[in-house]
Amino acid sequence: MAVDHIVALPAGTRAMEAKPPLIELNEVGKSYLNGTVALANASLTIGHGEFISLLGPSGCGKSTLLRLIAGLGSISRGSIGWPQASKAAGHMGDLGFVFQDPTLMPWATVFNNIYLPLKLAGVGRAAAAAQVSEVIKMVGLEPFAHTYPRELSGGMKMRVSIARALAVKPRVLLMDEPFAALDEITRFRLNNDLLQLWQSQQWTVIFVTHSIFESVYLSNRIAVMSSRPGRIVADLAIDAPYPRGEAFRMTPTYNDYCRLVSVELARAMSENEEEH
Repeated sequence: MAVDHIVALPAGTRAMEAKPPLIELNEVGKSYLNGTVALANASLTIGHGEFISLLGPSGCGKSTLLRLIAGLGSISRGSIGWPQASKAAGHMGDLGFVFQDPTLMPWATVFNNIYLPLKLAGVGRAAAAAQVSEVIKMVGLEPFAHTYPRELSGGMKMRVSIARALAVKPRVLLMDEPFAALDEITRFRLNNDLLQLWQSQQWTVIFVTHSIFESVYLSNRIAVMSSRPGRIVADLAIDAPYPRGEAFRMTPTYNDYCRLVSVELARAMSENEEEH
């Protein structure tokens, strides 16, 4: 795994068990026709079942990298590989994508919004009904299956967006700052719900955030990115046990990791400023 360095863990923690590789980013670069270089030599290996956050300042290329993993754009240089996977791995059917904006269809009920990706895949409504109902239950929206988006809170809309991504039964869940626009109480609640779902379903999650606190709470690894052009400058293992709850936020371990990540993020930003 090519990163600038791997940071030592806080005292008293143990090295996290390595996961078999699922996705390999090899010196990925992305440039646009106007000359903007969004990513430069971004390399990272992501293991099966990991919860990894891409952390960095606004505009550093986190979302761009996530979209490239999803196949929503072309790579200018480097490669994204899926080792030890089936030929279908990396196909959109294996991926669920949750955007920062829920992007729900206002004229459709919760059920129909969640059914959409299955409908587009050619699955009939009757055949999809049980699967849609299952994910509605997973995100706690059973009483609202026939409710329209205008009648939902911001947090409930995001639950619908997550359920829609889960409807295709993805192996990899890509999340682009999904809770950034929510109030802190709702954000904490959805953080907890997401962790419970991840543990029960055993997906691989790649989560974009600019919040140090959120990344430490959720992740077992954090990839710290520099300012544009984005590259991965540190790979941090968050070796704290799951399940995690609100009590974890008050522990010395959590605070130590937040300080460590903060230092690494500040270092990444200062180094980039010096280079430019």
